[in-house]
Amino acid sequence: MVYGGTGGSAPCRNLINMALYDELPVYKASYDLVLEIFLFVRNFTKEFKYTIGESLKKETIELIILIYRANIKKDKATTIQEARERIELIRLLLRLTKDLKQISLKRFVYINTKVEKVSKQLTGWQKSLK
Repeated sequence: MVYGGTGGSAPCRNLINMALYDELPVYKASYDLVLEIFLFVRNFTKEFKYTIGESLKKETIELIILIYRANIKKDKATTIQEARERIELIRLLLRLTKDLKQISLKRFVYINTKVEKVSKQLTGWQKSLK
């Protein structure tokens, strides 16, 4: 089956719109964050890997899903707000991992800069809707 062509049917336009999510800077930044979270959670001690580690992975996956959903919705505000809440939960969990000595200060700062980048982009996106 070939997509595209002439006629401009609704399914073709939807496919084109949906394909653009991976070009969003906020999507790219959150994808980098997801990868980083998955890499560093592998080194958690058993005690924290299946609690805080799983929560971190779950929250970052939910974050990237929300960014995808916000991009395809007409009314983006609620979904972007949910994504902003997720990023704050991620920030909280990261701080907890640092305090529990599951992450070095250097790595914490590095990952936190990625969190901050996503947070600023979500805030900017939200402000652009007003």
